[in-house]
Amino acid sequence: MLAELRSAAVNGIDGFLVAVELDLANGLPSFTTVGLPDSCVREARERVVAALRNSGFDFPCRRVTVNLAPGRVRKAGTHFDLPIGLGALVASGQVETAAWSAAYCFIGELALDGSLRPVPGVLPMAAAARRAGLRGIVLPAANAREAGAAGIAVHPVSSLREAAELLRREEAPPPAGRPADEPEAERAGAGDLADVRGQALAKRAVELAAAGGHNLLMIGPPGSGKSMLARRLPDLLPPLDEEEAIEVSKIFSVCGLLPAGAGLLRAAPFRAPHHTATLPSLVGGGARCRPGEVSLAHKGVLFLDELPEFSRRLLEALRQPLEERRVCVVRSRESVEYPADFLLVAAMNPCPCGFLGHRSRPCRCPLASSKAYRARLSGPLLDRLDLRVEVAALEFAQWAAPAPARSAEEGTKAARERVLAARARAKARGGLNARLGPEAVRLHCAMGAGVRGLAEQAARRFALSARALDRLLRVSRTLADMAGEDRIREEHLAEALQFRSLEGPLDISN
Repeated sequence: MLAELRSAAVNGIDGFLVAVELDLANGLPSFTTVGLPDSCVREARERVVAALRNSGFDFPCRRVTVNLAPGRVRKAGTHFDLPIGLGALVASGQVETAAWSAAYCFIGELALDGSLRPVPGVLPMAAAARRAGLRGIVLPAANAREAGAAGIAVHPVSSLREAAELLRREEAPPPAGRPADEPEAERAGAGDLADVRGQALAKRAVELAAAGGHNLLMIGPPGSGKSMLARRLPDLLPPLDEEEAIEVSKIFSVCGLLPAGAGLLRAAPFRAPHHTATLPSLVGGGARCRPGEVSLAHKGVLFLDELPEFSRRLLEALRQPLEERRVCVVRSRESVEYPADFLLVAAMNPCPCGFLGHRSRPCRCPLASSKAYRARLSGPLLDRLDLRVEVAALEFAQWAAPAPARSAEEGTKAARERVLAARARAKARGGLNARLGPEAVRLHCAMGAGVRGLAEQAARRFALSARALDRLLRVSRTLADMAGEDRIREEHLAEALQFRSLEGPLDISN
């Protein structure tokens, strides 16, 4: 006896359909799975057998062969449990399947008692089923909202027995209505920009980074507010549009990080990996070629605290995604490309002890140690950081003073409105200023005589590379957008230069 049901799998962040074929033959009882299954798929035998028996069904004591087609692509995950279990019921004659089931996709992990558990990667799999013209998807109830975001009819079930009863129907059941989108909870630990005492220049840099998509490096002693500023930056960004929300939610879904029962993620993501992170965890890869932190931060913010503490290999691996907005992970058996269009915000101390250049606390580090510490950041990596700002230590008087009444201009709400206005001007030209290509820079960042002369002086003084000059003009263009100006003025370029170099003992400029 032969049974066939449709399921799906994930390659990268894209889904593809899988035909689950189950054959019962005479011979000694056995259970064999073919079609390049991983260990999770091979272990489905134990879960399926127990789930069938505990759901009141009999597992056929025959030679069972499960084929997952196409056989040339590796299959991973526990979501094949449901189609394998239903296939065993159909092939053994315990359930007579209706014709409509051929146009439906079946996904779900079986518990030993026959109940269904949610699985990761449902959004890309549901999108693949919709692209292939399937009518609907049968899956655990906890994944219903996620699958519904793909625009396909959803049939949530809670157990193997309920799925079997669904198959017995002569006509396809009506799909469950797509739940309305619920507002997302506020980001954990988020606060208002006005909560940061002092640091007017650093706040300006954070706002500028959000308005133009410019990468930002903050340098200052411990406790000066670098992490507070970084964690408030995502609240300045606009919500994700439909296309961006689907793409970001796919990445989180594949990694199993989409909250249970959630739909599309609408807020820009914020990721802050520790400096002990491995290369696969940061850029992607590993045994199953999963997305890394640079992809989880897609359309959001990647915050690297204690930047020089990251290994040189990890930092250099950031150069490709920073430039190309994607990352290609190549392994011996597969090659996967992940999106990685993120805003990099980095923070570092000026030296190993953290007090180089401090007003009142002397640095204890030897000069050679301080130079070696800053030398961990290569010139090409620094060249990709548009904004560099010093975050000075907070004076006691500033810390101890009563909290002042918040100005209407310094809070997150007002800053976000300015950011959105600047982004709207940039979008009318074709996109974020940080993404402008060389030809677009010449077109939209035209320099008058005064601006050209100032740029020439800066190029000579700081030995700016061609890439650095382009980035300088992009920052100037964002400053002009924030001021509502159509052309770049000298004051915009001068302010952009202020964020390009750091004077004195903290100087790490080009």
